[in-house]
Amino acid sequence: MQTSDMTAKMAAGKGFIAALDQSGGSTPKALKGYGIEEGAWSTEAEMYGLIHDMRSRIISSPAFTGEKVIGAILFERTMDGKVDGVPTPQALIAKGVVPFIKIDKGLEDEANGVQLMKPMPELDALLERSKTLGVYGTKERSVINSANQEGIAAIVKQQFEIGLQVLSHGMMPMLEPEINIKSETRAECDAILLQEILKGLDGLDEGVQVMLKLSLPVKPGTFDPLVEHPKVLRVVALSGGYERPEACVELSRNKGIIASFSRALLQDLRSQMTDDEFDKALGEAIDEIYKGSTQKVEAAAAA
Repeated sequence: MQTSDMTAKMAAGKGFIAALDQSGGSTPKALKGYGIEEGAWSTEAEMYGLIHDMRSRIISSPAFTGEKVIGAILFERTMDGKVDGVPTPQALIAKGVVPFIKIDKGLEDEANGVQLMKPMPELDALLERSKTLGVYGTKERSVINSANQEGIAAIVKQQFEIGLQVLSHGMMPMLEPEINIKSETRAECDAILLQEILKGLDGLDEGVQVMLKLSLPVKPGTFDPLVEHPKVLRVVALSGGYERPEACVELSRNKGIIASFSRALLQDLRSQMTDDEFDKALGEAIDEIYKGSTQKVEAAAAA
């Protein structure tokens, strides 16, 4: 796939984006969910080797194809690794899956109800290396915990600043200002975030597009103005802690939004499974998430 093919697939492809980018503190939790307890490794390198093996098994599975999985977000170490002897981004491209790279380095401590991204002093070098490997775009996450206007405005401002840096390297940024689904002010957060993102989009030059990765809104359809915005290539949703069935139901209520699930995709996979069992479980998860991404219900009917 050329860059133009990847853009076309992201704009209108039927399917969803797999988030295979657990890193740092979330890696032991992801491995435990996969059936590998913390005592199974003695060094950080061994831990990351085990998570890479899991991701390689997913990408290599016959259930994982570009027909239903149109993109995949990689952790930096996964991007630098190989799947069946092939650099991971190229292994994805060979399957018709568009590769993205997670670029944020974690979160700052909470201030004004939000957690900004930590500084990324080596971002330009990472972007250059990623593009050389064939990676199409990036994903960058920050978190909103409460409906604080100043905090949410700061989150969105930082997201767009990083997005412009990504665009300057000829790559597609996926901005992810996640709203904590446990927040007691989720609906208010949705409303403030919508308005701040619309302001950010207004500040982009004509013809420039970004992608958005958002928490599923309390009220279905809240983010329709973003789905329909000419400066937004695609809106995708994170599962945010929902179990897969609930996440897929909520997803189906929001037209034009596709999934970018991590835990909800991986939750039934275990290292101890035979290849047939693994492929079957992965295929069932892919089918369910694909359905939520592509088969939409009217919000009124779903209420």
